[in-house]
Amino acid sequence: ACAAELNGARLRILVIDAGKVGCGTTGASMGHIVVMDDSEALLNLTAFSRELWLRLAKDSASACEYLPCGTLWVAADAEEMDVVYQKAKNYEEHDIAVEVLDHKSLYQYEPNLAQGLAGGLRVAGDCVIYPPNCAALLLQGIEVRENCNVCQISDNLVSLENGSEIHAEFIVNAAGAAAPKLTAELPVEPRKGHLVITARYPGFCQHQIVELGYLKSVQKMEKESVAFNIQPRPSGQYLIGSSREFAGWDDSINRNLVNRMLTRACDYMPALKEMLAIRTWFGYRPAPMLSCESKNGGDKLPIIGNWPKVKGLYIAAGHEGLGITTSLGTARLLAAEILGQSPPIDPAPYRPSRLFRENR
Repeated sequence: ACAAELNGARLRILVIDAGKVGCGTTGASMGHIVVMDDSEALLNLTAFSRELWLRLAKDSASACEYLPCGTLWVAADAEEMDVVYQKAKNYEEHDIAVEVLDHKSLYQYEPNLAQGLAGGLRVAGDCVIYPPNCAALLLQGIEVRENCNVCQISDNLVSLENGSEIHAEFIVNAAGAAAPKLTAELPVEPRKGHLVITARYPGFCQHQIVELGYLKSVQKMEKESVAFNIQPRPSGQYLIGSSREFAGWDDSINRNLVNRMLTRACDYMPALKEMLAIRTWFGYRPAPMLSCESKNGGDKLPIIGNWPKVKGLYIAAGHEGLGITTSLGTARLLAAEILGQSPPIDPAPYRPSRLFRENR
């Protein structure tokens, strides 16, 4: 996304990928484009980014595998319904269309949900895309070097593992969970997550359905956690999540955690027990591990902007599970800073400078 945005400004762009484009975290992700209201700053970034995604996806619906399914946040009880009402208020104050669902309305939209749930919140403007296809679309006409390892970034210089060097006025470290390998002080760690995909069962669910407990799963920095999240695909298949796990770069499937994840999913949609699961995989979310606290929720926000300790270096990192959603908005913010243009939203909450003690 950063390459595409800067390419539009007629800069000469080179993308360097350690593997194949779209085959890392991009390829392992769900592609759920969602507005989140954990903080004012996160709401602004996700809402702005969703607007950009809707423009792109509608213009290239087939290539993006665009599915305007919306998000349905499910409340299990009266306490979670209080969260629904607060979320609805937050969204409406920012002109995000939502619909509060009582018990009856919830089952009219999604009859396969387990009985006894209290209600939910429907955000019709959210959508689903297929990230690898979108990455390929964004990189059309841009020079890409695949299977090329960067070993160091220094002042206006990228050093490659093969011994060659690339001089650049601007360098963007957007290496996901691996970004700290190139910028050592970045407080980002890999947070592993699993997904399961089913065989084809068209019509089983119509929305991306997420339990409100998912928000606690994201925010609690526990070693392991699970929450119910299901996504319909245009193929009639379903992606089932989600898990979160701090296990470094462990490259094995955590069967116990996957079983917990699927059990949780069946608690919310019992008929899933009868479905055939055909594949399980995992990826690494770039989790921000910031110690700074601010009214903007600075400890949970991505890191976007100029890295003052290395000349010419800009960072796009720490987006956790919202990297796909926020990619286009992140690219706009970075491009505005690099090109000296007015930013589309306030960039201050995301700036790397907030990490350094002297700037707090």
